[in-house]
Formats: sequence, structure tokens, C-alpha cells
Amino acid sequence: MTLTPLRVIQWTTGNIGRRSLHAIIGRDDMELVGVYAHGADKVGRDAAELAGLDEPTGVTATNDISALLALGADACCYNPLWPSIDELVALLESGVNVCTSAAWITGGKQTPADRERILNACATGRSSIFGSGAHPGVSNMVGMVLSSSCERVDEIRITESVDCSTYESAGTQSAMGFGRDPFTPGLAESVRVESEVFAESAAMMADAIGAHLDRMTFDVEFTAATDDTDLGFMTIPKGTVGSVYGYHRGWVGDRNVVSVGFNWTMGDHVTPPKPLEHGHVIQVFGVPNMRTVLHCLPPRDWPEPGFMGLGMIYTAMPVTNAVPAVVAAEPGIVTLADLPPVTGRFA
Repeated sequence: MTLTPLRVIQWTTGNIGRRSLHAIIGRDDMELVGVYAHGADKVGRDAAELAGLDEPTGVTATNDISALLALGADACCYNPLWPSIDELVALLESGVNVCTSAAWITGGKQTPADRERILNACATGRSSIFGSGAHPGVSNMVGMVLSSSCERVDEIRITESVDCSTYESAGTQSAMGFGRDPFTPGLAESVRVESEVFAESAAMMADAIGAHLDRMTFDVEFTAATDDTDLGFMTIPKGTVGSVYGYHRGWVGDRNVVSVGFNWTMGDHVTPPKPLEHGHVIQVFGVPNMRTVLHCLPPRDWPEPGFMGLGMIYTAMPVTNAVPAVVAAEPGIVTLADLPPVTGRFA
């Protein structure tokens, strides 16, 4: 039986979107029908060029949202840094299922009014929205899978423990406190809001293990750099934040049952509160205790200098690979806990 390829729009072609676009073009179960370009310099360029491929696709990037909505696509891989509720509503209302890496797991960080707009759009378009990535995303999925080995689950704790200096995004890093005075008033609250999607993923895991949370909390510790660090795309002056260590925690009474956080450094001139493990540390405490660390490593034929590209693939693919499952899902907000296992494609 020959299955008709799913018609897919790629929304933005930045660090993550370019990797998603590359994958869509290479799949026989997906047909690229449109590309949204955020930057005017990309409008009119062939998708292959934007994805770093040689053979033209005949699909050119546009910033005409109405034209993209008129394509009748089955799905959209939506990869801006932050979501636009207006864009998401337009896609979902038109019947386009959305798979996104843009700080979305359950929509819990949105205002109640905006989340209701999303749900109404899904109902109108008979469409679904799904969010994932590396962390939050795959790390949470592995935590939930590990819990299946336990007779009793007391806590799931996930920590992204990495040197972030290979991720060349000064705006993102500054928003998380790096390079700023660690005693800046309101810095902890700013970081909490910036990383609030981690709280969404913690709540998702709690729901999956049957824990009814009473409250969420956030704690963070900033460590100052011991010397100046020039990373090329930004500098971390001595005495400013060089390490950020924090968790979004879910509680049942006085028990911390889910924790999702980060142990991040920028460069060599800082000692974090806990040594880096260079990956996602996933722990399930219970009977028995379970622990694993996910490492994102280059294949032997990796052609790029540095490993930033690997991290972008690691973030993009849990979203792109989920397209078939999300298209088949019931309308509404769906999470990793709702979908069948999302897998990659045999080469």
C-alpha cells in the first residue's frame, strides 16, 4: 500500500528550523509544501539552499502567512525561539497540526486566555499542537520510561548538565543570567520566567505517574566567573554570572516528586555547584532507583566544526519525527505522555 506523504510547512529556518527543514526534505513520508521565513533576506530563496542542500526543491521561502495557510498542509514544524499565539491560532484554526520546539509542552506558561485561544483554535480546525525538543522533551520521555521499571516512584529528577558556551545565542544566554551581575535585583525571577517551560514538563511527568501536584516552586543559584571569558559571540566578564544551577519542582504536600532543571556553565572560568556530567542526567528515585545520562555525540562522519549543530538536530528531531503521530492524534493539546513512541527513521 502506498501512503500519501504528509504535506508539511517549515516555520522559520534558524538554528533549529534549518535542521528540521533538512530532515523534511529527505523524508519520503513527508512533502515540503511551504517555508516561512522570518528574515527578509531569506524570502524567495529555495528551501534546499536554506537547508544546506544542493538539489533545488522548487519550494521558496515566503513571509506571506495567508499564502501558507492556503496550502492546505497537514502539519507545520514550528521552530521560532518563542511562540506567537496569533501565529499558532492561525495555523490551528486553518486545520494545520503544529509540532513545535518553541517553549511549549502543555501551554501551562501561557495566560489562561491565550491557552483557551489555542484550545478553541484546535476545536475549530480539528487540529493538534505538540511541543518537544531535547530538554524539555526527550529527557522527560526517558524519565517516564525509566519509571516503568519501578514498583514505587518517589521522585523523577532531570538535570541538563552542560557547558553552554557552544550554543551561540547571546540573547538566550543573557536572558538566563550569563554575563550579568549575580546580585541583579529580580534576576532569579527573570530566569524562572525564561525557563518556565521546564515547569510544564515537570507537571506533565507528575500527571503521567499519577501525582496530583499541590504547587510548583523554583530555586536557582548563580556562580560568578573567576576571570574574563571571550566566547566570540559574547563575553562573560570576571565577577558576572558564569554558572546557573536551578530547578522547577513539583510538590505533593511536603514531598518533592518531580524536578526539572539545569546545571549550566559558560566557559572554563567558573566552578559550578556540582560537577558537569555533559549530558542529561535522568534519575528516578523509588524501588528500585534508576539513573542514566544521555550524551549527544558526533558520528564518525560528522562534517561540521564544533558540536552546536548536533545539539540543534537533537532539539529539532523529536519535533519533526513526531509529525505523523500528531497528525493522527485527537484534536487539542497533546504531549509526550499522550503519543505512541516517537522514533527516528531508518536510513
